[in-house]
Amino acid sequence: MNEHEHIVSSYEEELSTLNNKIAKMGGLSEQLLGNAIDALERRDPMLAEATIQDDTAIDELEREVEEQAIVMIARRQPMALDLRQIMAAIRISSDLERIGDLGKNIAKRALAVANEHHPKPLMLGLKHMAELALEQLKDVLDSYIERDADKAMRIWYRDEQIDAMYNSLFRELLTYMMEDPRNIGLCTHLLFGAKNIERIGDHATNIAETVHYLVHGAPIPDERPKGDVTSQTPVQLQGNTD
Repeated sequence: MNEHEHIVSSYEEELSTLNNKIAKMGGLSEQLLGNAIDALERRDPMLAEATIQDDTAIDELEREVEEQAIVMIARRQPMALDLRQIMAAIRISSDLERIGDLGKNIAKRALAVANEHHPKPLMLGLKHMAELALEQLKDVLDSYIERDADKAMRIWYRDEQIDAMYNSLFRELLTYMMEDPRNIGLCTHLLFGAKNIERIGDHATNIAETVHYLVHGAPIPDERPKGDVTSQTPVQLQGNTD
C-alpha cells in the first residue's frame, strides 16, 4: 500500500467511526424517548430517574463527535462531499443531543405526575404522538446511514402529522382544564410533554434537511411544512379555517 492509499484508508476509517458514533447516539435517543413515555404512562418514578441519567451518555457522544470532526477538518482539510460528511455529523449530533434533552424533560414530567391519575384518552393521544416521533426518528437515521435523500424528503413532509396531533391534544388538554380546575396541574405537565414530542419531530425534520444537503450539496428548495397553530390567536385560527 502506497502513502496515498494509506491516507485514503485512514480517512475512510475515521469517517466510519464518526458514522458509528452517530448511529449509537441515534439508538440511545430512541431508547431514551421510549423509556420516558413508558415512565409517564406507567407513572414509574424509578424508570423516569434512570431515563434522566441515560442522557449523559448522549451528551458525551456529542462531545466526542464534535472533537473528532474538528481534528479531521484540521488534519485533512476536506472539500466538497468529504467536508459535507463531517459537517453533517456535527449537525446531526447536535439535533440528537437536543432530542435526548427533550426526552429527559418528558421523564421529568413523569416524576412530577407520578402520583396523579391520568385520563386514558389523554395518555393514548400522547403515546400515539410519541410513537409517530419515534418512527420518524428511526426512519431519518436510516436515511442518513443509507445516504437516501428521497427517504429523508418523505420524512420531512411527514412532520405535519405530528403537528396535527399536537394541535388536537392541545385543545383536548385545555378542555380538561376548563372543565375541572383540579386537572390543571396534570394537564399542564402533559401539555409540556406533548410540546417536547412536537419539538422532537422538528429535530427529526432538521436531520432530514441535513441528509438532503449531504447527498445533493444544496438545501431543500421548498418551504418547511408546519402545522402547529397553538401559538396563534383565536382571530388567526379563525382566519385559517376560511
